[in-house]
Amino acid sequence: MIGRREFIAGSSATLATLSLGNSPPVRVAIDAGGKSTQGGWLRGRVSPGTRSLMLDDKPVAFAADGKFVIAFDRDAGPAAQLVAIHTNGSSFAMQLSISPRAWKIEHINAARRPGGITDENYARLRKAELARISAARKIETGAQGWRQDFIRPAPGRFSGRFGSQRVYRGQPGAYHSGLDIAGGANTPFVAPADGVVILAADAPFSLEGNLLMIDHGMGLNSAFLHSSQLLVKEGDAVIRGQQIGRIGSTGRATGPHLHWSMKWRENRIDPILMLPDVVATATR
Repeated sequence: MIGRREFIAGSSATLATLSLGNSPPVRVAIDAGGKSTQGGWLRGRVSPGTRSLMLDDKPVAFAADGKFVIAFDRDAGPAAQLVAIHTNGSSFAMQLSISPRAWKIEHINAARRPGGITDENYARLRKAELARISAARKIETGAQGWRQDFIRPAPGRFSGRFGSQRVYRGQPGAYHSGLDIAGGANTPFVAPADGVVILAADAPFSLEGNLLMIDHGMGLNSAFLHSSQLLVKEGDAVIRGQQIGRIGSTGRATGPHLHWSMKWRENRIDPILMLPDVVATATR
């Protein structure tokens, strides 16, 4: 067996190959534009004849043209392994280094739970809401937005960053799971990429308020919280730049803003790293 790895300096991709005699080599190309860091993502392509692709022993779907997307959780460890297997049995294991990030601490002048709801009633309500969110994320629509460069869903300053640890009136809470954009009450927000609406809350959720979720395909989805109004309904196909809602302060919010969160499978990722115009400074 003869193995060969190529790193093309200055190119837009890293090419990895492994040959078995005269058999076609396994190839994995990682595109430029992604960021191999906690909360980051990568896009790439496998060569024709690839039978399967695995990330840390979990299968990764890829399209007919070989393209795929992967992402790393906010708490991802320092390394991951991407393995491509050819139909002839040859394989290649690519080691990915995942850079750590320094997360900020934010103090929020709000209770961890909405006022007026007892713990028991809240737990019952929240269980039903989380079940609906979980079911939505399991829907596979075949959307192709994962291939695109994402755009900002709304104008305004970034008032809350992904990954920061929040302390609610002295009580530690979960880390901030998205990017907050202070765009002003009733300001329209748009789809950052093509997709299909998989959840459009017909009644405000206790935490998220009027919640909208869009599947971008290949396990990648966006959620938009606290809307004052939703402009699309479940099952609608949306295109990048299309108005889909208006910024509000429904649910648990201290003021009008758009909370945009993203997940790839079970991994929470940083939406700001999807934006080419700001990705260079996002992790500083």
